[in-house]
Amino acid sequence: MLINLEIWQNRSRLNDMKSELLEKRRDEMFHALRVSALLFLGFLFITQQVLTRGWLYRLDHFILHLKNPQFKGLAGHILIGLDDLGLRWFTATVLLICAGIISWRFKSFRPINLSLLALLSLNLVVGVTKIVIGRTKPRLYIDVLHANGMSYPSGHASNALISWGLLAYLIYRYTNRAPFKGIKLYPIVGLITFTVVIVSLIRNTHWFSDLLGGVFIGGALLVAIIAIDRFVPSEKQPS
Repeated sequence: MLINLEIWQNRSRLNDMKSELLEKRRDEMFHALRVSALLFLGFLFITQQVLTRGWLYRLDHFILHLKNPQFKGLAGHILIGLDDLGLRWFTATVLLICAGIISWRFKSFRPINLSLLALLSLNLVVGVTKIVIGRTKPRLYIDVLHANGMSYPSGHASNALISWGLLAYLIYRYTNRAPFKGIKLYPIVGLITFTVVIVSLIRNTHWFSDLLGGVFIGGALLVAIIAIDRFVPSEKQPS
């Protein structure tokens, strides 16, 4: 009789823990959706500024006419290497390899599925926007829309944020197992994204608003992917 009572109490505690975890995941999902919506609104505002030649457009041209330092030799190669931290094939390769390792370790396809969803959604949204806007590169020293350009929004900035950001999120979620706390790499993601933005400005490969738009749309999609992860429970995910 005592054994049955103890089993019932243990089951009750387990059910309570599951309910608390589900409630926590729901709260995290709604928070992520709100943040994603705000970031997307920011992206729409930046796009409106580009299309209507607002104050961000004028800021673009002010930055363009600043005296840009010229880096050659080793310094130039270092800049290119830093810029490659936002290169599509490089970031996608690193993300998929790491997601594959995490999937194998935890016997779950979720990390790979989230990574594929992030990469597909990013390339679709950014690619379509580039084609529709058609903005020319600042290296041409002309700023024309609908001219078959591929400048807005910046793929490098959006790639850097969503790829490294999702990798940091996966590492945190799959290392956040009691009694250990998850490894938080978000400051490194911010540093990488900031580096890509600055290097792109120095190399004159993007307008400032291109980079800002890339950060906002990359962030919006990243947080939306996190919301999807929080919406669908997984017994193989530690937290």
